[in-house]
Amino acid sequence: MRIISGKYKGRRFSPPKSFKARPTTDFAKENLFNVLNNEIDWEETTALDLFGGTGGISFELVSRGCPKVICVEKLPVHGSFIEKTKAELKATELTLFKMDVFKYLQHATQQFDLIFADPPYDLKNFADVPKLIFEKDLIKAGGIFILEHSKDYNFSELPLFDDQRVYGSVNFSIFRKEE
Repeated sequence: MRIISGKYKGRRFSPPKSFKARPTTDFAKENLFNVLNNEIDWEETTALDLFGGTGGISFELVSRGCPKVICVEKLPVHGSFIEKTKAELKATELTLFKMDVFKYLQHATQQFDLIFADPPYDLKNFADVPKLIFEKDLIKAGGIFILEHSKDYNFSELPLFDDQRVYGSVNFSIFRKEE
């Protein structure tokens, strides 16, 4: 895992070999963040990273200046890796919730400027993730929700859908809530 830009640019972290996560590729992450850089004032952005995995997206957000990033990850080994990396970076902007994303979403009330979700591609209720985010109204006006998925999914019919970006085998569906 490599941090692409910001105050931690170039830092690398290696998750344990026992990791089950499929981290967002550096290629896909770099291209996505190049698009977002033109639209987001990072220093004013509160962010939510669902299915945190290695924490790569969360740490990229903190590195770019987000003052508040919430990461949700249920697997203990993944949570421990995120906590270890957070301590190494002294990333006080990051809050980790070690819990199931669906339980977090059931109780969530805070709205965010940016929500990123990278569920396991074989997750049984994968398609429920965007529906829950929309039902709970978790995106602030002017906010963006990004869902990483395989080519097997098409979310273009959902409300707030704006764009789909494809970088290699990684697909991002981008949803925007108007101001």
